[in-house]
Amino acid sequence: MRPESLSFLTRLLETPTPSGFEGPGQRLWMEYVKPFADRVWSDAHGNCFAAIEPAGASRTLAICGHCDEIGLMVNHVDAQGFVYCRAIGGIDAGSIVGKRIRFQSSVPGVTEPVTGLIGATAIHLQDKSSEGKVRKLHELFIDIGAKDQASALARLNIGDPGVFADGPMAMGDGLLVARALDNRIGIFAAAEALRLVHAERSRLKVRVVAVSTVQEEVGLHGAAMIAQSLAPDLAFVTDVGHATDSPGISHAQHGHFKLGGGPKLAVGLPVHAACTRMLAESALAQGITVQRSATAGRSGTDTDAIFTRNGGIPCGLLSLPIRYMHTTVELCALKDLEQIGQVFAGAALAMTGGESLQAIGPA
Repeated sequence: MRPESLSFLTRLLETPTPSGFEGPGQRLWMEYVKPFADRVWSDAHGNCFAAIEPAGASRTLAICGHCDEIGLMVNHVDAQGFVYCRAIGGIDAGSIVGKRIRFQSSVPGVTEPVTGLIGATAIHLQDKSSEGKVRKLHELFIDIGAKDQASALARLNIGDPGVFADGPMAMGDGLLVARALDNRIGIFAAAEALRLVHAERSRLKVRVVAVSTVQEEVGLHGAAMIAQSLAPDLAFVTDVGHATDSPGISHAQHGHFKLGGGPKLAVGLPVHAACTRMLAESALAQGITVQRSATAGRSGTDTDAIFTRNGGIPCGLLSLPIRYMHTTVELCALKDLEQIGQVFAGAALAMTGGESLQAIGPA
């Protein structure tokens, strides 16, 4: 991966962007894509767009990823100053005990992040009668070093968001571990696809709009908004998908997907056969291996909110295989990630603008 791209990815992963509080990550993304776009803009809820608009292009291709990550939100502060939270997105309460949290405070005068520790009672003091019990999120407390409730509320407000403090780290042979690969990698891939298209824009026959959507983790809300407002003719979507090459996962149930084995290409619903074919042909032309992923129902990605809008928007979905999704140690192969942008760009540059997007031909 080129150094400038890796630096951008690292900064994205270090920037807290929980659902509903995506501003910092979105500003960083807009700054990066601006040199590759004819026009950049954002909407009322923070969805961001960067477009390359060749003269005479009549068809719009959206390349979409979501920018938000899972996190916590301050829900209650008790008399001793311990903080209790609600989940932003899908949190496994059993996996976060003992983790560090960085809260972005809205208290006037508090300008630095507030660090908290998810309390883990020492094993020596635990009640053995409750051994094996999985605690629910509302039973976990966060220690921010406050002496009492007033002291805590002088630093945090109810509703303030927090993310896990784990940063990105290179690991093994071309691997990257970080919190929030889901889904900084999506907006990274969309930005990189736009950069690659821009380098060969003289070949481009369609309007290409890279999109960084908000609020995916809490209901695919941003994708629904942009499908309506942008109304693209077709969309390529990227998100993370499960790598199933670690112990204890049934391949018969979940398929067999390898870290470093290439991006996952969704086949079935809710993707469109024409878009899937474009992505497969782009990968083949570039010598990129993709791993076909049977998608018999919902994909669990922004695709689900896009393909039913405006009478039906044809979508293609290419996902990054990762291990340990929705934990603070999500793990991916950088090669797989780099190839997603390459496949998207190749497909965009190969489009003539006259491709049939009909599922059924003439009778």
